[in-house]
Amino acid sequence: MYSTPKRNFKLNWVSALASFVLVAIIGTVISIFQAKTHDQYFKTRDFNIFIVFTLTLVMILNYYILEFLFNYNSKKQIRRIKKILPDNFILDHEPDLSLKEFGERVTLMSTQNDFEMDMMKEMENFRKEYVGNVSHELKTPLFSIQGYVSTLLDGGVEDLNIRDKYLQRIDSSVERLLNIVKDLDMINRFEAGQIELNLISFDINELVEEVFDLLDLEANRHLMKLELQSTQKKLLVHADKNKISQVFTNLVSNAIKYANREGARIIVTTKEEAKFISITVEDNGMGIKPENLTRIFERFYRVEASRNRKDGGSGLGLAIVKHILEAHHQNITVESAYLSGTKFKFRLEKSSL
Repeated sequence: MYSTPKRNFKLNWVSALASFVLVAIIGTVISIFQAKTHDQYFKTRDFNIFIVFTLTLVMILNYYILEFLFNYNSKKQIRRIKKILPDNFILDHEPDLSLKEFGERVTLMSTQNDFEMDMMKEMENFRKEYVGNVSHELKTPLFSIQGYVSTLLDGGVEDLNIRDKYLQRIDSSVERLLNIVKDLDMINRFEAGQIELNLISFDINELVEEVFDLLDLEANRHLMKLELQSTQKKLLVHADKNKISQVFTNLVSNAIKYANREGARIIVTTKEEAKFISITVEDNGMGIKPENLTRIFERFYRVEASRNRKDGGSGLGLAIVKHILEAHHQNITVESAYLSGTKFKFRLEKSSL
């Protein structure tokens, strides 16, 4: 909806210039006449005053006549163009909309339409990319299951070694499918506001140690050291413990997967602030390239596609982390230097207990 601009007198320089030119021409003709005539009356002071007054009046009248004609023609053109514009483009209480204001409004509408078109194209590209990613993620384990089942049906079930090995692989593929569907369902429910947080007070340092114990075997397999650094032995936060546990699990397991050197380690730092507990999850792994840094929280976006798929990740871990923290009204930021490491930072509300 457009607001009605406050009307102030504004000089139209086109009309003013046209009026001045007309008066200048008339004045020039009178001056030539005065120079040629022998009648002394036309050279008197009274006649000159009369001429100046008349020319001034002519210039003013000519200015308003030109303004009237310009406005009449512009409104006529506006009425013609209005027929192809939206009904609310010109409101009933705006009958005196000038051609300049009309042009500015058309330009604004065109800019808004261009922005909306760009947004629609971007959303369409995102939809296509998202559908393609979902299809690819589901296709990989489904084709694996199909291949194992076909082998078993073709006689492989008679060989106990093949049967047990393939059934175990089928079980792993089904588990991966279920994880993808479960993660997708969780993100969709977060976005729809259908997940309620169970907010309680708990020790964030104790939770980090629990996650370290859970991922200890995986860390040892990658020769990675897990370390907690804190300003205090016990720091209480007010949050959903299960959801925050999932945040740490996703961040730490990602860091473990991308360890690429001897002496690799993950450091979780917790620090008390006035109203919040500041948390940092830092590793000295392979890092993230600058062109990938802005997209790592997108669904299915993979920094290193082949490696992530080999590890069986769904590509949804960081997207879930982002949604969980947003549900807690907090943001997560990331800093990274390629081949040097990555640092994730976020905050949680400090418990009042």
